[in-house]
Amino acid sequence: MPSHSPLRYLTLFLLLAALAALSGFGTHRVAQQLGIADLQTTGLHRLDLYTASLEREIGKYAFLPGTLGLEPDVVELLRQPQDNKRQPAVNAYLEQLNERAGTLSIYVIDAGGRVRASSNWQRDDSFVGEDLSFRPYFRDAMNNGSGRIFGIGTTRGEPGYYLSSRLADRGQTLGVAVIKVSLEQLEKSWSTGEAPAMVSDENGVVILGSVADWKFTTLRPLDEATRSAFDQTQQYNRRALKPLGLKEIRELDHGARLVRISGDSPEMVSVYPVTGRFLAQSRPLPGTPWTLTVFSHLEQVDDIAQSRATVAGVVAVLLFMFGLMLVERRRHLKDRLAAQQALQQAHDELERKVDERTADLSAANHLLQDEIAERIRAERTLRAAQDELVQAGKLAVIGQLSTGIAHELNQPLAALRTLSGNSVRFLERGDLTTTRTNLERIAQLVDRMGQITGQLRNFARKSSGQLQPVALCHAIDNALALLEPRLRQANAEIVRHCPLPEPRALCDANRLEQVLINLIGNALDAMAGQAAPQIEIDCRGETGSARLAVRDHGPGLDDTAQAHLFEPFFTTKPAGDGLGLGLTISAGIIRDFGGTLTGSNHPAGGAVFTLEMPLFDESTADD
Repeated sequence: MPSHSPLRYLTLFLLLAALAALSGFGTHRVAQQLGIADLQTTGLHRLDLYTASLEREIGKYAFLPGTLGLEPDVVELLRQPQDNKRQPAVNAYLEQLNERAGTLSIYVIDAGGRVRASSNWQRDDSFVGEDLSFRPYFRDAMNNGSGRIFGIGTTRGEPGYYLSSRLADRGQTLGVAVIKVSLEQLEKSWSTGEAPAMVSDENGVVILGSVADWKFTTLRPLDEATRSAFDQTQQYNRRALKPLGLKEIRELDHGARLVRISGDSPEMVSVYPVTGRFLAQSRPLPGTPWTLTVFSHLEQVDDIAQSRATVAGVVAVLLFMFGLMLVERRRHLKDRLAAQQALQQAHDELERKVDERTADLSAANHLLQDEIAERIRAERTLRAAQDELVQAGKLAVIGQLSTGIAHELNQPLAALRTLSGNSVRFLERGDLTTTRTNLERIAQLVDRMGQITGQLRNFARKSSGQLQPVALCHAIDNALALLEPRLRQANAEIVRHCPLPEPRALCDANRLEQVLINLIGNALDAMAGQAAPQIEIDCRGETGSARLAVRDHGPGLDDTAQAHLFEPFFTTKPAGDGLGLGLTISAGIIRDFGGTLTGSNHPAGGAVFTLEMPLFDESTADD
């Protein structure tokens, strides 16, 4: 019998190892699948956000190339390209339009492919006179009426998105108008996201990316024929176009893939991991041959799966040992019953010790399982709360402003349509005076739309986070300008009290305007239903601090609202009208400035919210 003991122990050890490995492997597999499913859901939300931001950025300029055909000087210059008398006027017009639109450059090309006028005509690297007939956006516009392509300029080597449109008059093709737009600001906003993203074109070349080193790499190897075609069109200005090093591991459902990005570029720097295993989710962008891809790193999923697999293996080992102990106990009981009466006392003592150890092990096992379950629930709750807060913070202000801005732009667009149609009829009749008047009105409406979108673009620009002296009255004017459609719709009266000289607070202008928009919007909500609501805004500079108050003439704050005013998710609005995060976020912003935000009832009625911030010391600035 003793000769078989080593074999028995070896068998038990192998069974124990196999059980632990099988339990760990199964738990790891299930935990990884659940983690990937959560990442897929999060990745779809990120795809929606990135797609919306890119479509919005491109859509702002889609109409611009075609409008150049409405300018008489542009049409005449292309009709008679050799006549240089109109060229200075068209150059100046394009330069002014480029500055107002915020584009990189605007230029017109005659039917032969030569640039006749450009917004950069005064610079040494002006496009005027260049032959761009080989560029794809020129050929696409001449053949199909319009062209859209992302490329690198052959003159300055500056990347951008080219939008081109064919210009024709009375059925005759005169040339092509080209707008070059920079997407650098959009890329910077993507770099602050929680996961890296990229946009690849129809050639598999990465043209946009939240990771700078990914830009102008390829997702697949390029053959010599393709590289030769790129050299002819100079779409990428002879960039090296090195492979990114992306390899697909396997495909998942709903178009997702597991991929690996190699770390062949040690100099690559990013705020999040850019090498290793990722969950890649792609979506084609409507109206373009581009594909948007979001990468979710699997490191956290792997860590969680590994920890759960380890716990499962330990639990399996403990259960196996517990089973062995039960078998061993039964054997000992049988041996003790057959033994002499003299061994009864030793048997009882051994049984007591086994019972104690079994109870301790069972209790430890239950405690360990309860702790694992509690940690899993806490982790899921925290992740859901974080996702909800981030989503709400991103969409709250833009959602409130979008309806008013859209309504504000609809009227000028309708007027533009009517005036342009009338201009064509008057032009056919030979009434040039009325046609000129209509075109002047069109230019005024375009200027008005540019001011509206410019204000919204300035508000949406990412804040620098640095504290600077900010004129309070100017910040109030910017906030009121953004809320103008809503104020006009509510027939609200704004009473401003701004002393001279204008006080300046030490804060961040963009974030202060966000707080003012929230407070003024809350005031309008509090006076909903009133025929002539009134909002009073008062700012003043006191000793060492700047004070700004926003008062409404609504019902005021009840005791419950005052007690929970700045708590997250507390709101007095009806269900569906808010998340209760506006005042919480606003209070946090003012606190970052070193100030305070308080709310109370005004003695004469209504609620008043008061901001106190550090006052900028003019004497120190002069020194």
